[in-house]
Amino acid sequence: MDIGALLKSLIYLISSSLLYPALFLLVFLTLWILISSGSFFAEWLERIRLTGYAPEKLPVLIREARDQRIFSHRVNSYLENLMLLLNRGSQPSEVEIENILQEMTLKIWKSLDRIKMIIRIGPSLGLIGTLIPMGTGLAALGQGDMAKLSSDLVIAFTTTVVGLAVGITAYFFYTVKRRWIEEDVKNIELATEILAGKILEEKQG
Repeated sequence: MDIGALLKSLIYLISSSLLYPALFLLVFLTLWILISSGSFFAEWLERIRLTGYAPEKLPVLIREARDQRIFSHRVNSYLENLMLLLNRGSQPSEVEIENILQEMTLKIWKSLDRIKMIIRIGPSLGLIGTLIPMGTGLAALGQGDMAKLSSDLVIAFTTTVVGLAVGITAYFFYTVKRRWIEEDVKNIELATEILAGKILEEKQG
């Protein structure tokens, strides 16, 4: 038995079997990017409508809670949960406050993991979808089958384009959303420090 020929056949079968899963995943990621575009632009519209403020005035606005339109929905949702914790009957400890802060921060940053993975997965799937048809296309060229070669080249180049487009779009979303999240985390930490200190002072007083 020729071990080399057997290994080559196995590798060829494995490689060929990956083509359709790669094409399916590229279609799935493309649909996911299109759906995510809706939520991305919805958040973008929300943020451009937020009330502007000077950074030095932010602590006063948080303490007085006069205008919730200065924060995104993510921050407002956290502040509602924080106020429920601070205004309950028993006085929350610093550990409880710190825990809810860390849980929210972790949850916000984890929301970027999916987009971060797609930045790498999209182009990688495009490369897989390119190399596999190129191999079969070269084999067809050796046999003089130009129709098969043309068909494989079309698949190879289109998967490259789709994979790169998915990766570029995901990178754009990731860059902008990371900036938004950094701003939200900063506001959440500041609001926690101010509101927790204010409520605890009132209860102790």
